[in-house]
Parts: sequence; C-alpha cells; structure tokens
Amino acid sequence: MAKTCEELLQLLNAENGLENLKALLESEPLPPVARDVNNHIHTTYSFSPYSPTAAVWFARMAGLCTCGLMDHDSIAGAEEFLAAAKAAHMGATIGMEFRVSFRDTPFGDRKLNNPDQKGLVYMTLHGVPHDRAAELNARFAPYREKRNVRNRAMVEAINGMMGKYGIAIDFERDVLPLSNFAKGGSVTERHLSSALAYRMIDVIGKGEALTTFIKNELKLPISPKIEGYLLDEANPHMMYDLLGWIKSQLIARFYIDATDECPDVREALKLADDIGAISAYAYLGDVGDSVTGDKRAQKFEDDFLDELVAYVAELGYRAITYMPSRNTKPQLRRLRALCEKHNLFQISGEDINQPRQSFVCEAQRDPEFANLYEATWALIAHEWRATANPEDGLFTEKSRAQWPDLNARVKAFAAFGEAMER
Repeated sequence: MAKTCEELLQLLNAENGLENLKALLESEPLPPVARDVNNHIHTTYSFSPYSPTAAVWFARMAGLCTCGLMDHDSIAGAEEFLAAAKAAHMGATIGMEFRVSFRDTPFGDRKLNNPDQKGLVYMTLHGVPHDRAAELNARFAPYREKRNVRNRAMVEAINGMMGKYGIAIDFERDVLPLSNFAKGGSVTERHLSSALAYRMIDVIGKGEALTTFIKNELKLPISPKIEGYLLDEANPHMMYDLLGWIKSQLIARFYIDATDECPDVREALKLADDIGAISAYAYLGDVGDSVTGDKRAQKFEDDFLDELVAYVAELGYRAITYMPSRNTKPQLRRLRALCEKHNLFQISGEDINQPRQSFVCEAQRDPEFANLYEATWALIAHEWRATANPEDGLFTEKSRAQWPDLNARVKAFAAFGEAMER
C-alpha cells in the first residue's frame, strides 16, 4: 500500500532519514526523470515541512532532474541535502537566502522585494562551493541570534494583540521547537506565524468557528479560496493555509522592522565573492493574486525596475533570480531584457515552503524559458568546479578571460554540468 505524505515525512524527517531515503529508493516505484529543475527549495532549516532529505525525495518523486537547497539565513542543511541528492542520483545545488539593507542606497525608502519593510531586500547566494558552506553558516550565526531578539519582541506583540481572545504563544515553548535553530537553522516570521496558527486552531477550533472569528472578531478580510480551505475541517494542510492568511493579513499588526540582523548590501556582496558564491537579486514584481496565498496584492519594483536593475548590476550583483509562475509574461520579458542589457545571469527557482506547492514549475516549461534549464546545469558545474579549484568558478577572472561573453560561458558550464552528472 502506498505511503501517505504524512507517513513519508515521518520517515524522511527522522534522525535516520537518509537511511530511510535509500530504502525507499530501492523499494518504491520511481517516476521517470523529466527536464524539470528547481533551485529554491526551503527545508526545516528555515521553514518547510521537508527536511533536506525529504525535500530531495519529493523533488525526485515529482520527476525533477535537479534540486536546489535555499534556506533563510542558514545553509546548515547542505551536507544532508547533497548526500540525499547523491543517493537519488539527482543533480543538486546549494545556496542561502537572506535579507540585506538597502538603506544607504538611492532605493532606501522604497518597497523593493520585501512585503513587510521598505529598504530591505531579499537576496540569494547560489552555487556555494561545498567546502565553504560551513564557513558561510558560521558567518551568519550572529545574524540568526540578532534575529531572535526581534522574534521574541514580535511574540510579545502577538500576545498583546491576541491575548484578549485567550490566544498566546511562548518563544521557547511554541516557536523554537518548530525550528532547527539548535542545529544551525534559522527562526523566521513563518515560525512565529505557524505557532500562532496552531494556537488559534487549539483555542478557536476549525471550520466555521475559525472563519467567523477572523471576520467578526479580528474584522479582517479573507479570500474565498483561503476561506474554503479553512472551512474544510478535514483539511490536512489547515495550519499552512491559516499561516498563509496570517502572512497576508495579520503580520503587519505585529511585525517589527529588522535592522542590525541584516548586513549592508555591499558587505553581503563582498562575502559572496569571498566565498565564491553567485549573488542574485530576487525579483518579486507587482503582485496580483498570490500563488501561495501569503502575499496580498501590492506594488513592488516594477515602477522603477530599469533604474533598479542598472543599480544592482553596478553594485556587483552577478545574477537575478525569478519564478516564472509568479509573474506575467510582460513582467518577465521586461526583466529578462534588462538582464541581457546589464549582463546579469538569470536563475530560476520555485519557492517551496508548504505542502500545497508543486515542486514542478509548469510555467517554466514554456520554450521561452529554455535558458533557465541551461542556467541550472551551469550552476551545478560552477559549484563543483569552484569546490575543486576556486579559480574555476563561473565569474572568476580565469573563466571570464576564457569565455568573455556571459551567454557563451553559461553554455560551456551547462555542458560541463550535464557531462558531470552523466
């Protein structure tokens, strides 16, 4: 009898998850491998139902040929992720996502790609050389500690807001156990929102009681889609759906601005170059109906995108990463043209952090995005080459001298990556 998702997670999120993965790979029928890739999979080292091992299993069962680790403020899951990908015979790449300050830039008072705060930017480091991952994680330990100072303050804000309804959470009791902080992972707003979601369900109940509370007591809007999910008392993803609503509608009421837990963008770019990773600005773009249900409709970079892309290229970013399913064709065509104009590498990744999301980005299968598959194999080649010899990465002086044109260099590295995997 086929195992349920919950049974698989119990096996693969366990301490011996890697051994369980190997057993599953031997015993379970595996789907054929397709062309699909994903460079932006979150794990339990930031916020996700999937351990690094589980993330690889579900990526493989979705037919992906490669998978990419991308946790917030942490790359502690890298060793496990790479070992699991090796066992599954999958290409893999490792990276880290974090927030940087744009306060001391011409865009310091603008909303960029962060829904919660102006002048703060999500950026990613892709293709981290394997022998530098532990160092990178150690470099971010002080930022994770500083973030927890703010996390504790936000817990107090949550309790101040929700206490009158008999709803309160405790950071040590309710939030930390949802994280892998003790193992080098991070604690994010999603962990706080998750703890709050669990507590709301415990105190208020599910179904109509929950939706009535949201509309009549909190007097906040709820989309028909999310309301439908919450009305289904047998919904196995109830907590994640409520968390998505909290992120969309409630977080603004307890969010506290991040300051010293976020490095200056120039400091972060220097770290990326020191480590040998590929720095990328994560494009969000103006949002209509949020795919994941956790972003309300609002405007981001599109009104000043030309100036912004020129500026990030001048700062020293190597790439822009984007998700083809999140934006319209006109948005993406404009962005891609700007990447070409400013010689920026294009990277894709479907942000996976909750069980309703598919590991496959259907939109990326459009022939217009063929370069994003090539880019993934180039990332994998960069990672292995830079691990073996720091001079052989995608953006080193040696590689740029050999392939001055970025597109030609990406094609050469993609060929290396696919050959290595074969």
